[in-house]
Amino acid sequence: MVRAHNPQARTREPTPWKLQRCRIVHPENESLIDDGLAVYFRAPYSYTTHPTIELHIHSGRALIAALLSSLSRIPSLRPAESGEFTRQALLAGRLDLTQVEGLHDLIEADTEVQRIQALGTAGGETRAQYDSLRSQIIHCLAQVEALIDFGEGEDIEEGVYDRAKAEASTLLSQIQGHLADSRKGELVRSGIKMAIFGPPNAGKSSLFNYLANRPASIVTPIPGTTRDVLELTLDIGGLPVVVADTAGLRRTDDVVESIGVERGTDAVKNADFSVCVLPLSEVLSSDGSTIALPKDVQELITPHTYFLLNKADLVSNPLPTSNLVIDGHPDTAGRVWTASLATGEGTQAFVQGLAGALMSQLNINGPSAQSQEHHAPLVTRERHRVHLESACRFLKAFLALPPEDVVLGAEELRYAAQALGRVTGDIGVEDVLDAVFRDFCIGK
Repeated sequence: MVRAHNPQARTREPTPWKLQRCRIVHPENESLIDDGLAVYFRAPYSYTTHPTIELHIHSGRALIAALLSSLSRIPSLRPAESGEFTRQALLAGRLDLTQVEGLHDLIEADTEVQRIQALGTAGGETRAQYDSLRSQIIHCLAQVEALIDFGEGEDIEEGVYDRAKAEASTLLSQIQGHLADSRKGELVRSGIKMAIFGPPNAGKSSLFNYLANRPASIVTPIPGTTRDVLELTLDIGGLPVVVADTAGLRRTDDVVESIGVERGTDAVKNADFSVCVLPLSEVLSSDGSTIALPKDVQELITPHTYFLLNKADLVSNPLPTSNLVIDGHPDTAGRVWTASLATGEGTQAFVQGLAGALMSQLNINGPSAQSQEHHAPLVTRERHRVHLESACRFLKAFLALPPEDVVLGAEELRYAAQALGRVTGDIGVEDVLDAVFRDFCIGK
């Protein structure tokens, strides 16, 4: 199949970890397929720990199809299953389960922040944190089991059980701190849900189109033009944001529009963040200092709502946003921008400010902070969160037990260690492997 340019190379094992030029020929008739490169990885120092050969060929559909067809003629070869190489690496101990998930996220990353987070996870940062937490639990367990075996006295010094409890309490606080992370790891990985809402003709669809950089939503001066929720996944300042354009909020007798308004309201309530678009010329008070919120908008305002005051070109000498007060919401500093989507004035500043505000609320370093030391968040999937919560329950159960129930206490600590072990794949992973590798690309 592979013929080296050096005839002597045919009689010996290829030099490992070195690219060698070769002729790639058909295994049956030896017709030339391509003039390419090959590299041999000797076991167990390969990605999968098995002997591996990589072929580097010129791109092109016909060329790749001819190579795959030729490989299929070799009886001992078959196409790899999705994620099979990485699965072999996991089973061989090359990677743990969090690194496998990080590698998948790295391959699927669409934005710079996703890439940075996935790179840290794939590189073992998450694994190191889980290993540290589990080691601390095992240290507590070792102290408690020593009490079971020997008891306090000549062999075991006094206060061991109290120290174990103090360590477990500190550990519980650490894990609870990781759980109270506003789900930033999960949001970066899967996309931040952000809904655009406001009264009719405020400029919601115009903002949606501006963010999408194309006419994704129909824009007309007719109220009720948008009647359903439109969604696009966009890159905003390196963050993956699932932006939803919703119907204008108003009371209407139109059955179809009312359904759209209801769906839009639900989208806003279920979003992680939202942008309220208001026509500045219509909501600005006579003294130019206060923004009056329409009644249908008020109930949807939360601490995670940002405000874009559109149509600033229709207002002469508007005040700086720092001097504007949203009626009933005095704590909106850093969450209000003025712009004109019709002229483009202020739009770039709005997008930059929105990206910065999102990163600040999620405590995420932006792409410009690549030179800084980056720590991947501990929780990037719901699976991680479930096992951490389980570990917390077992630690709480241990802390609630009196010293005379030391045997039960040891069992609770053992369960807590097992819960953390399931995150990295040290314990009981067979039931999740198929789900983890299902979405991997073929051959990886």
